[in-house]
Amino acid sequence: MLIIDSKDCENIDKALKKYKKKFEKAKVLIQLRNRQSFTKPSIKRRGEVLKAVYKQQLATGKFDV
Repeated sequence: MLIIDSKDCENIDKALKKYKKKFEKAKVLIQLRNRQSFTKPSIKRRGEVLKAVYKQQLATGKFDV
């Protein structure tokens, strides 16, 4: 649950802006999207390995973007 501390004299737009920033930092939307469908741990791991290989190729210059 997100709690926003706002002063009595604070504008509602500023409070909304604080809420949006806190919402982004909490990554609530990303968690909800991930929970919509189950992905097997082996598939998650495969994706992580492929990303690591891609980053390594970029770092060594073997792969041009």
